[in-house]
Amino acid sequence: MEIRKLEVTENGKTRPLYEEVFREDSQGFVDYYYTEKTKDNQIYVIEEDGGLQAMLHLNPYELMVNGSKKDVDYIVAVATREPYRKRGYMGKLLRKALRDMYVSGRSFTFLMPASEAIYTPYDFRTVYEQERKLCPQRESGTLAFEDGRVCRISPAGEADMKELADAANQKLSSDYQVYACRSEAYYRRLKKEYASDGARLMIYRDGEDIIDCRPYIPDEQPEEAVPKIMVRIIDVRRILMSVQLKSLAAVCFQIIDSIIEENNRCVVATGTEFSGVMLMDGKRENAEGTIGIAPLASLIFGAKTVEEVCMEEGVEMSGRMKGELEKWIPLSGIYLNETV
Repeated sequence: MEIRKLEVTENGKTRPLYEEVFREDSQGFVDYYYTEKTKDNQIYVIEEDGGLQAMLHLNPYELMVNGSKKDVDYIVAVATREPYRKRGYMGKLLRKALRDMYVSGRSFTFLMPASEAIYTPYDFRTVYEQERKLCPQRESGTLAFEDGRVCRISPAGEADMKELADAANQKLSSDYQVYACRSEAYYRRLKKEYASDGARLMIYRDGEDIIDCRPYIPDEQPEEAVPKIMVRIIDVRRILMSVQLKSLAAVCFQIIDSIIEENNRCVVATGTEFSGVMLMDGKRENAEGTIGIAPLASLIFGAKTVEEVCMEEGVEMSGRMKGELEKWIPLSGIYLNETV
């Protein structure tokens, strides 16, 4: 049994495993995925008995996090061939990928779980439920928007790409803290993704201004459950320094991470409403509490309050530490609606 990261030229070798495991995906979508997404992603595999028996894909995205651009990997297509399941292969691939992401300077990673219980043991935590709005018609015309405005809608064309990206980035930056940066290339690829399943990206205009874009999806069936996004902190120092503050704060605490050993550290997190969090190394004897990497993710991304985090196993905080963490502004304004 060997774990390795494939060369980009080898990525196509994983297609038979993808088609075997993800049988619900259409031929058109798989063609799109292995034409577009494998151009620039990383694929980790386990080789055994002369073949690829398990895999994990890292699809790169440029995210905006509190006004700063960060390269972040989206974990997708985690799969093991059926006869090789229950051997811990997924865990081995995750640990390898998480370790490599740390070395490459990533601050966190995210995924859309088939089941949250699968990834909780690896310190992933749910922070977002995807919001999907569809366009009810395929062709150009007019349509009433939610606020009552009558909008013109039309299929997105090449001439719209820059204007669409600019409008989306402006809207997202005003409403959210964490989102994928839009670009012409982003929307060109998204158009191909929708088209692979017979869908179409539609633009909404109020007068001449783009106010939204949504897919028209033929024969769309209601989803059984709202897709969720889980995050996992990769480098605790990098993500902590993305946090803004309500006012002057200073607290010393110990962080515990059972997978990425470099995150096991005592830190002093200090700063003001102008600087955001700044970090220094702390001494264990001065720590005012202890928090695991998973509860810390829940706190940083606004999934839980300080009091809720304190109820998790292994979390200890002094009263003063609780008060200082209340001054943190969580990254709760999340918009991560990407599928792959």
